[in-house]
Amino acid sequence: MNRPLDGGTHRDFRADRLLDVLVPTRDRPAELAVTLAGLAAQEGVPGFGVVVSDQSDGEPGYAHPATATMVRVLRHRGHPVLLTRRLPRRGLAEHRAALLAASAARYVLCLDDDVWLEPGTLRRLVTAIEELGCGFVGNAVHGLSYLDDVRPQTHRHYQEWTGRPEPERIRPGTPEWDRSQIHSAANLLHVTEALALPPDSWRAYKVSWIGGCVLYDRAKLVDSGGFEFWRRVPAAHQGEDVAAQLAVLARHGGAGVLPSGAYHLESPTTVTERDVEAWEVVLSDGPVGREAGC
Repeated sequence: MNRPLDGGTHRDFRADRLLDVLVPTRDRPAELAVTLAGLAAQEGVPGFGVVVSDQSDGEPGYAHPATATMVRVLRHRGHPVLLTRRLPRRGLAEHRAALLAASAARYVLCLDDDVWLEPGTLRRLVTAIEELGCGFVGNAVHGLSYLDDVRPQTHRHYQEWTGRPEPERIRPGTPEWDRSQIHSAANLLHVTEALALPPDSWRAYKVSWIGGCVLYDRAKLVDSGGFEFWRRVPAAHQGEDVAAQLAVLARHGGAGVLPSGAYHLESPTTVTERDVEAWEVVLSDGPVGREAGC
């Protein structure tokens, strides 16, 4: 029988580490178990921490025996894990803000609860952000049910950075905004296969935003306002990751990294109330962070 799981405390967890992984979750015990299993198989980034913040309607997802086992595996392999509940729900941005506040690490990976990472993904992302020195790097998620759905018209949006990513002001209606098309379905996987990269090599490319798996320089994310705009948006929103990334791009630059080791589980969304795009509210209100004089 599965014994009770110790959730840990914020005080014991918050430490000066290289990396923390921040996972928000709701009503997805099976998907969460898969996500944590992917993290447990990572190597090359010793001692990274994991925060799981649950907003399930019933018992938390980490109470499921399979998920609890993955928590124990992570801890057994030397990774601190903090398990928390964030209720009542105040929206996606507030949830991410709470997760960010739980970490004092140099880098934070915002990882959705329906993404499996293949071995080597964390090492590649950390290597990329350290070499590039920008505000974030990310792995767009592959939808493998679209593997045979090749969309060459989207491949033209792939543009590599030849040096350190520069700050960019990305807005809707511009060619730069359309870069996100390369992240739909399995488009990025098809681009990667066409490049035929040598083993253990990677490329940085230009993005407008990335969903599901984004590694931030925590100080630069905070400098850009983090997710504190949650107070300015209604609880029923989406696009909070877009809003944060647009702000970081404008100040510190960012990049996608391929090959991507992130795979979407393609489960139904648990965010059914998404009446407002958070990025639209933030852009209409004006800049945040240092650009606004804060």
